[in-house]
Amino acid sequence: MQIQFPRSPSNWSAALALAATLACAQRTALAAEEYWVTTWGCAPQLTEPNNLPPVPLANSTLRQFVRASVGGRNLRVRFSNLFGTDAATIRSAHIALAAGKGSAGSGEINPATDKMLTFSGAVEVVIPRGESVLSDPVDFDLPALANVAVSAYLEDISATTVTGHPGSRTTSFVVASNSVSAASLPDAKKTAHWYLITGIEVQSDSSGKTIVVLGDSITDGRGSTTDGNNRWPDILARRLSTNTPTANVAVVNMGIGGNAIFGGLGPAAIKRFDRDVLEQSGVRYFILFEGVNDIGSRNSSMTTATNLVDACEQMASKARARGIRAYGATITPFGGSGYYSELHEQERQYVNAWIRTNTVFDGVIDFDAAVRDPRALTKFQAAFHPGLNANDWLHLNPAGYKAMGDAIDLNLFTP
Repeated sequence: MQIQFPRSPSNWSAALALAATLACAQRTALAAEEYWVTTWGCAPQLTEPNNLPPVPLANSTLRQFVRASVGGRNLRVRFSNLFGTDAATIRSAHIALAAGKGSAGSGEINPATDKMLTFSGAVEVVIPRGESVLSDPVDFDLPALANVAVSAYLEDISATTVTGHPGSRTTSFVVASNSVSAASLPDAKKTAHWYLITGIEVQSDSSGKTIVVLGDSITDGRGSTTDGNNRWPDILARRLSTNTPTANVAVVNMGIGGNAIFGGLGPAAIKRFDRDVLEQSGVRYFILFEGVNDIGSRNSSMTTATNLVDACEQMASKARARGIRAYGATITPFGGSGYYSELHEQERQYVNAWIRTNTVFDGVIDFDAAVRDPRALTKFQAAFHPGLNANDWLHLNPAGYKAMGDAIDLNLFTP
């Protein structure tokens, strides 16, 4: 808006004040327009050899399905080549709502919703090694809890150093042609992993907020149903969506199977915290649910437990310094698994006692209490056993994950 200044000097001060007010309003409006919330995301890592794509991604279409948490009318997609040793080239990328059985079928999409993604106005993008890119915002009617397909026709990409997320628990499709807009991919090779995609963001107003969960395989969903979206963060997302005060609160699952606070598979939690938590768009809440893999290692000791407490304090303090509410989740029982020993149980109890009584976190989510067997407190309830491996008393089944998701107080995520 152009301001017409009066000719009389006596009115200049009023005009300048008006101009300043209008400029401030314009900046506020622009800021509101540029407010983004991560509705879906996954933690990137270097894909291990046994989790690489079943066929080459180069000169192929890769169609991947994800479940959004909150909806929106404008969105953008993040692709990552963080762990690639070579540049990755996307010749064409599209996004569409799933149709039919989607990831559980032949990769069906609703063609009427198909939209092309661009990158700084171009349909192609080269992602340098160690970098990630965001697509341009695209007008897209995304309902809450919708299943979305991201299809990318790839050209140059390393066959062995691929940035991905092995624990997708969701079927992806690879076909050796440019089929980004195909209604289905019946001849595609299938794999239960994600590659390159790491986030979808939606434009929101100030009511939009993101919860980021930093976790290991229990958060990543080992024991849940492939294509079922029944991990405990999925349960939480559904509850938030149907609860009016929290309907605009998204959930981003940053769990990595085998991850630990100080090591394990993928980047250690203490090292990936800034990228996977603090740098997520719209993050206002943080849940830390890690530590069992640190405790379960053979050389752990009570020093491990005290180090875990120190790391929890460090991450909670960094989050709170950014205005993010931080919540600590107690470590679930693992009696009956290969991790169990009296010393390891002592470590778990030490960490859990601190989580329940500390003043660093803004609140506690007591997963231990939600799933433990009241008659054998070192184990979770037998009804929550995943069943595939008799000795797997570490991961839970969908009923166990539902119990975890249902145990969370939604008031933790209201203003």
